[in-house]
Amino acid sequence: MRVLITGFTPFGGEKINPSWEAIKRMKDNYGDIKVFKSEIPTVFNKAIYFLEEEIQRYNPDVVICTGQAGGRTAITPERVAINVNDARIPDNEGNTPIDKKIFEDGENAYFSSLPIKAIVKELKEKNIPATVSNSAGTFVCNNIMYGLLYYIDKNYENLKGGFVHIPYIHEQVVDKPNNPSMDLETIKKAFEIIIETVFRYDSDIAISDGKTR
Repeated sequence: MRVLITGFTPFGGEKINPSWEAIKRMKDNYGDIKVFKSEIPTVFNKAIYFLEEEIQRYNPDVVICTGQAGGRTAITPERVAINVNDARIPDNEGNTPIDKKIFEDGENAYFSSLPIKAIVKELKEKNIPATVSNSAGTFVCNNIMYGLLYYIDKNYENLKGGFVHIPYIHEQVVDKPNNPSMDLETIKKAFEIIIETVFRYDSDIAISDGKTR
């Protein structure tokens, strides 16, 4: 069993990206699961093409993309990616697309094929805050999630994939009063639980994790 897990380069003036910092600390094997790790450029569309090269290189059974969502309080597997790039800040090459489709021939949205509610359940049972998110935003995190699911729909029908957002880590909020953060070791542990959960569940479970807003 083979999993590709990706994190992003720092962006938005940050010196680190906790998604990649956590991934770097993971082992290469968890039992029968072989883990491949990639740092993805925080650049619209380039991230997608880089990811496809990594998929071709490693031929994984599962792809889990991860990224930072400053201000969130929990590990948040994303339910859906939408076909739009709409930048609030420039990416790492200065691109600021506004209301641009990611792929002209793509669906308006694609849903994660990861067992997102099982992931939330398993994380909570290990005392790690977690909840399903229904918006990956419109920055490069959504861009890569949409691109991954587009490729799965078009070319990799046996591949499972999705995206997980994580909070800031403690050192990032020293100068950001009232922003929540999470310990880096907890994030690493969460990624390990997510990988194990994905291979344990053939399909997702039906538990309530809906939102009113």
